[in-house]
Amino acid sequence: MKLTFIGAAQKVTGSCYLVETDSLRFLVDCGMFQGGREARVRNLQAWTFDPRQIDFVLLTHAHIDHSGLLPRLSALGFRGPIYTTTATVDLLSVMLLDSAFIQETDWARAQRKNHGQHKLAATPAPLYTVAQAQACLEQLKGVAYDEDVQPHAALRCRFRDAGHILGSAILELWLTEGSKTTKLVFSGDLGQPGRPIVRDPTTIDSADVLLVESTYGDRLHRQMKETVDELVQVVEDTLRRRKGNIIIPAFALGRTQEVLWLLADLCRQCRLPRLKVYVDSPMATKATEITWRHKEVLDDETRAYLVPKDTLPRWIDLHFTQTVEESIALNDIKAGAIILSASGMCDAGRIKHHLSHNLGRPECAIVIIGFQAEGTLGRKLVDGAKRVRIFGEEHVVRAQIHTIGGLSAHADQAALLGWLKGFTKPPQRTFVVHGEAQTARGFADQISHTLGWNVEAPTPGTQVAL
Repeated sequence: MKLTFIGAAQKVTGSCYLVETDSLRFLVDCGMFQGGREARVRNLQAWTFDPRQIDFVLLTHAHIDHSGLLPRLSALGFRGPIYTTTATVDLLSVMLLDSAFIQETDWARAQRKNHGQHKLAATPAPLYTVAQAQACLEQLKGVAYDEDVQPHAALRCRFRDAGHILGSAILELWLTEGSKTTKLVFSGDLGQPGRPIVRDPTTIDSADVLLVESTYGDRLHRQMKETVDELVQVVEDTLRRRKGNIIIPAFALGRTQEVLWLLADLCRQCRLPRLKVYVDSPMATKATEITWRHKEVLDDETRAYLVPKDTLPRWIDLHFTQTVEESIALNDIKAGAIILSASGMCDAGRIKHHLSHNLGRPECAIVIIGFQAEGTLGRKLVDGAKRVRIFGEEHVVRAQIHTIGGLSAHADQAALLGWLKGFTKPPQRTFVVHGEAQTARGFADQISHTLGWNVEAPTPGTQVAL
């Protein structure tokens, strides 16, 4: 058996792992690389394998850095099934089509710009089209949490709740070669325990081979109480004292729903006055609808409070924009608005327009609530850039930039170690993935020191025999 680390190896994006035996070849995740100009080249050249030779794909969750290259895989000849949870199937019908639409829109915009400047170089084509994304959706196979699935005679697998976003899963795989069965566990992205919307990550008790994420393996999140207090302070300071707007780049799936829940709960407790909140992302609107439909996988508190969907407007003045015209109209609001918009790393979608209209205003605030990969616009803001380029134009950063890490969907170091301590004995081999190089290597050292396990932090392209 061979395991190849194609993406998310000493990186946070592009999750993709190839498992090969004499009888089968399959992928765990097929994610898009994000951040910086080199990301497109990496997405075009992501694989050394032939997509036509992949038997099936096992997908941990719907975020684009885990699922975003599935349509390209299919367009290049992959014809097998894609197994994932039923909630993820529903979410991918939104996520992948939106990804394709953004690529087609960016391509069309670049064509117009290049034509106007009489550039001779051809505009690079999208990684895939909306039609190709739609065709890929036909290959999805939804499965329930905790039920055994057998995609191949030599493989049994089980999807366990990862507590990261709706439908996110830890994968338990039992792979048989001859008379020997090896258990592999892929953590996917693990959530922070005790958060609203989703349940806590499922404890796994054994593995021969383990791949564990390390996005925040080098730090601790603020406690939820401190996080909420900070959010209240930002809202009060920006909306009441400085009379500005709050712009929140929020992943359409997961972070948007949690922020809405928190804002409504704060208004319900009278810690904040009734707020005017705009969700400017058709994808986030659809993801919220899907969240309400899958109440069977929500945590008990959310199920009691968030469902039915008319609960939130009782406490906040909530608006979901749909059309481009409605989105543009938000630019006329100069004070008193909280605008949540995708993408969460500020690299695509409507958020770039809202940043361009508010970054230069000192009375406004930009609230960063999720991980920002290297090379992204969001990362530049977090790192304190004084000037940034949006749509080719330079913008001076005068708005207040707040990073509220306690709202992250990823487990911090303590939560990751707590999850690992659920194993009754050390795996034979543990691989730390989905973390930037220094973080992944540091977390591998932490696991080795704390738990005494055999741990590695592989680099991209590393292939190991198991």
